[in-house]
Amino acid sequence: MANVIITPDIIAKEALIQLENSLGMAKNVHRDYKTEFGDIGDTVSIRKPVKFNVTDGATLSVQDVEEAKTSLTIDKQKHVGWKFTSKDMTLTVEEYSERYIKPACIALAQKVDVDLHGLYTKVWNNVGTPGTTPANYAAVSDVSQRMDEMAVPMDRRYLMLNPGAGHTIAGTATALYMQNVAQSAYRSGSIGEIAGLETYKTQNVQVHTVGAHGGTPLVNGGSQNDTYAASGAANESSLITDGWTTSTAVLAAGDVITIAGVFAVNPVPGESGKSAQSYLQQFVVKSAATSDGSGNATLTVSPAIISSGPQQTVSATPADDAVITVVGTASTAYPQNLGFHKNAFALVMCPMEMPDGASWKARESKDGLSIRVIKDYDITNDEEKIRMDILYGVKDIYPDLACRLVG
Repeated sequence: MANVIITPDIIAKEALIQLENSLGMAKNVHRDYKTEFGDIGDTVSIRKPVKFNVTDGATLSVQDVEEAKTSLTIDKQKHVGWKFTSKDMTLTVEEYSERYIKPACIALAQKVDVDLHGLYTKVWNNVGTPGTTPANYAAVSDVSQRMDEMAVPMDRRYLMLNPGAGHTIAGTATALYMQNVAQSAYRSGSIGEIAGLETYKTQNVQVHTVGAHGGTPLVNGGSQNDTYAASGAANESSLITDGWTTSTAVLAAGDVITIAGVFAVNPVPGESGKSAQSYLQQFVVKSAATSDGSGNATLTVSPAIISSGPQQTVSATPADDAVITVVGTASTAYPQNLGFHKNAFALVMCPMEMPDGASWKARESKDGLSIRVIKDYDITNDEEKIRMDILYGVKDIYPDLACRLVG
């Protein structure tokens, strides 16, 4: 049977299939957006999933359904390029895919997943023991429990583990009578469902280095409290502190802190409002903080410190001189395994413009993914060259639906 001539459309279609098959975390995040063409630096509007409140009693309370929107910057263009010979044009699709398209798409997919894993710096919920590799069902269950306590929807929950934690937990899973889990763990790297979380192992889990904090950090001044309106879409507050080691970069973006006496609250109100949880509210530091010559530092933290009302996040306003505790040892790196609901993070991959100057080109888009293929002739070196491009952006949209599992 004669081989089919490789065309740009054939390559683009096969590339999109291979790209989707190679994605890890990106398969399981929010990708609902208005399809539009994009260029690097463009801002795209995406729909945030709707949230509802529950009303008590028989009397109907009709809520205004407003599909909230948020903006996402398309700031990442990635490509893979290689030489293309006339002999390659006569390969079968299967041969060409195995030789070129599949390896290229694996590389592109890994870059997408790495960027999504980098959103851990927006997540404040944090469980596990810094410096200890998660090794069993109990470690995974801690993530699931925290998500339960934060009223995260029960469906579409995922957990991404680094190789150390993934292999260890897969080993404990295969020791149990869990036939399907054991098979997937050995065959494909998918560990299966554990504690209500679809669990995977991946080399793309990020490592976070804690800031060089020192001293005895304290809240500097009481009544540091926000309202939902004041905190805005950023969901953040400024926290004035003192007692740090002087003139030092004390905290890094992504560090997690707690404040003595400030407990988390159940996000679902009861009869008398939101009740306090049994653990302190965790806050993520949004940007690096440096102390001055007196050990003072103003932190930008999320979630916003809101002590009352429908959007309440804490049991009480931080007291003056309340002790601040940083999760992890100063200047030490820890893997940030990540549990999340699908609606915690978003990926927007835009169809790219097709250049008029290229005649051998194609673009394929489906299910929120898009890839462009272009071939051109290099007259200087007498070579044909091909490139595959993707254009995308990532963002946290509901970071309260995620939880880190520190390793």
